[in-house]
Amino acid sequence: MRESWRWYGPLDRIRLDEIAQTGAGGIVTALHEIPYGEIWTVEAIEARQRLIADAGQGQEWVVVESLPVHERIKRGEGSLSTLFSNYRQSMANLAAAGVATICYNFMPLIDWTRTELTRPVAGGGTALRFDAAQMCALEMFMLEREEAEADYSSDVRARAKCWFDASGTREREQVVAAVMAGLPGAYDRYDIPGLRKALAAYRDIDAGALRANYARFLAEVIPAARELGIRLCVHPDDPPRDILGLPRVVSNAEDIAFVLDCQDTLENGLTLCSGSLGANPANDVPAIARRFAGRIHFAHLRNVRKEPDGSFEEAAHLGGDTDMVALVATLLAEEGRRAAQGRTDSEIPFRPDHGHELLSDSDRDTHPGYPLIGRMRGLAELRGVIAALSHEKTRHG
Repeated sequence: MRESWRWYGPLDRIRLDEIAQTGAGGIVTALHEIPYGEIWTVEAIEARQRLIADAGQGQEWVVVESLPVHERIKRGEGSLSTLFSNYRQSMANLAAAGVATICYNFMPLIDWTRTELTRPVAGGGTALRFDAAQMCALEMFMLEREEAEADYSSDVRARAKCWFDASGTREREQVVAAVMAGLPGAYDRYDIPGLRKALAAYRDIDAGALRANYARFLAEVIPAARELGIRLCVHPDDPPRDILGLPRVVSNAEDIAFVLDCQDTLENGLTLCSGSLGANPANDVPAIARRFAGRIHFAHLRNVRKEPDGSFEEAAHLGGDTDMVALVATLLAEEGRRAAQGRTDSEIPFRPDHGHELLSDSDRDTHPGYPLIGRMRGLAELRGVIAALSHEKTRHG
């Protein structure tokens, strides 16, 4: 498996030479400064590659995360020919530069969603957390979304009301800021009025409509990916459930099967995110990995600890609800299968996803969920699992 690291480019407070000290040689990055829907030019792509090469650490750009899908495509709004053409051109320019794996998501409006960014954890440090009661309070009492009541149990609604009544402006603003933190790079965040307006644009989009718009997107870009030798790999929803009245359609095995069957070809693949899928109690993440192993082009490895009310918290990479050893064993077995076929792309790039903020991480003001020491700990733990499993396989033939 190819050790990789997400790097936000010039926006990142973690330097390439620091990443090199973690041992990760693959860089996962994107041109976050380019607005959604515009073409990633050859010049911009090559400039990012030079920035990585000039660091002199022997690293290379191995995965794009992400080449974003414009919100109008997700809504199926208006004439989309220019947006589809621009997406295909960006893929062509990446292929010409030798960057052939593109991670993307089809989550409406917002990316990964948490309500707390610095939840204290046992032994010290902090973690990202999704608290169902705080999310309910945001939806019911801050956004005043009429349909929100049906999305939460009576117990969660009662605790949400207690939290809201006891909270002040600062606490409420912190929840909104945490929810907005999942948006990548330098993109604008919403306040409550702005979020209400943005949500209104999705009022008539249900899961069926979103799936239809997604199928159309795949029909427009996957044939081009096949010609270019590009592997697209969708990132699952995070959390894997509807939120804010927005449908989520990449949340479980059945959703993934629908997406991959829309264009049944290797170029239409999956980013296996163990943390996103692991936040749904019904998801058996190692089983999902086994089922779709042949279409996994990239992996995010992290763990979560779930609670009965739908809340969850980022756990240590080997300490949450998902059997990480079993999951890594599945990925290694798939690499072996590909190598036996003589494929030159047998190696699956992975990165340690969301880490705890540990030691001096809190002084760095890095992107939430992306500290240096916490992710380095996760990478070291995963490296140990990979080494042990590989050794065992070699020993037993």
